[in-house]
Amino acid sequence: MNKNNKQKSKDLIPEKYETIEEASEYWDSHSIADYWDQTQEAHFDVEIDERPRYIMLEKSIARKVFALAKEQKISPETLVNLILADKL
Repeated sequence: MNKNNKQKSKDLIPEKYETIEEASEYWDSHSIADYWDQTQEAHFDVEIDERPRYIMLEKSIARKVFALAKEQKISPETLVNLILADKL
């Protein structure tokens, strides 16, 4: 470990970030290896009860969905769910 890494490990991990971008920028320039002594084991339960449901689309409709989703910067799945929720 060089001097820079030793110095970084003495810094404390920020307790809170204002935005996800701020946290991302911080960890883009820091290594968790330098802060390992400040971490603790985390326990949590995850319940994933949703399974994907597949519905065939006509090729021309699928193309439109993908193009519109890209334009709106959302996933095609999100777009389809939004449209169907609105129509149903």
